[in-house]
Amino acid sequence: MNRQPIAVALRGLRQTLLGPDAPVERPLLARWPGPARYAAPVGLLAALGLFLITLTVESEWGLPTPVAVLFAAMTVAPLLALPRRPLLAWRLTVLALLICTFNAPADQAWPWTPPLTLGSIAVLAVVVARVDRPVLAWVVLISTVPVLTLVHPDNRVPVLLLVGALSIVGDLIRRNRVSRHALAAQAELSEREQERRGVLEERTRIARELHDVVAHHMSLIAVQAETAPYRLTDVPAPAAAEFVAIAASARDALTDMRRLLGVLRSETSGPQTAPQPDLTDLGAMVDAARRAGLPVTLDAEPVEDDRVPAPVGLAAYRIVQEGLANAARHAAGAAVRVTVRVGPSNLGVRVENSPTDVRPTADGGSGHGLTGMRERATSLGGTFTAGPLPDGGYAVAAELPYDAEGGDR
Repeated sequence: MNRQPIAVALRGLRQTLLGPDAPVERPLLARWPGPARYAAPVGLLAALGLFLITLTVESEWGLPTPVAVLFAAMTVAPLLALPRRPLLAWRLTVLALLICTFNAPADQAWPWTPPLTLGSIAVLAVVVARVDRPVLAWVVLISTVPVLTLVHPDNRVPVLLLVGALSIVGDLIRRNRVSRHALAAQAELSEREQERRGVLEERTRIARELHDVVAHHMSLIAVQAETAPYRLTDVPAPAAAEFVAIAASARDALTDMRRLLGVLRSETSGPQTAPQPDLTDLGAMVDAARRAGLPVTLDAEPVEDDRVPAPVGLAAYRIVQEGLANAARHAAGAAVRVTVRVGPSNLGVRVENSPTDVRPTADGGSGHGLTGMRERATSLGGTFTAGPLPDGGYAVAAELPYDAEGGDR
């Protein structure tokens, strides 16, 4: 015999009668902070008014004053607990429905006062939308006990139909709320995963480009070391052996680097043999952007040979390239200004576009542009900022430090 349904039912009964209350994810008026500020005093005034109305009805039915005050308090108490403790409010409601029936005159078919009846419906509607199905089943079952035992037979069927309709609607509301919360959590998780994947992809691309740059210089070192004994005259034997050792170390370093970074290349992309761009290629890129219809102005000083290291020049080129792509995508028709300044020990790059009324294109890009530019700057120990300008435009700026004495040697 499968005892799991029985265990679930018993746990639901224990949760219904003795368990902790259902948590309230968000207050009812959280979307409107203005009205929510007055919710507590207004609720207290409404509870006081309901208490006085119930007390008046109880007094008209001829109950003693202490009993009328007790019954009125039992009518109001569930509504006071409802915003924070819905399940506790339901327990107090059931207790009130069982106790506060003796105040009804004998000639009346309905055993409860109108405030208690309407308040019980409100409490039941909130509770069934908060609890899970095992607890919901027990809440509905126990709520029918006062109906079956105290309500006149002519009124039982409509009341039971009302309770059933409230339970179905409440269950649908709860499931919809749970689904929306799960969807929001999944969307947030997917967004974080996409951002993390974008960072990894950009780091992989940077590593591949850095490998190509370093491999080029290491190859030059190996070639120069191997050919030094033939290009130089009267090289002593120890010096020639040292050149051979340098060349061997350079080639070993190249082999280890290719082996280590080979996993970073995708299976579909072969080795990248084209020379990597640098600051001298900015003019050609800007000309291509102008031919594509993007009004670009380049403000860059001539750069001395070997003054800016190759990795820094490559990062600056990629940042300008991505900045122009973002401007074309999100600010079509806006004037763009590219500024490159070479300092004593750092390279400043800034891409700024003027305000525009044109909306971004529908695709919106992959969303990794800013992430990639930031990763390129931080990988070199630099800084990166991006954000709107006071006049409505947008700008990205990077500071890329380098060793002015060492150059790219």
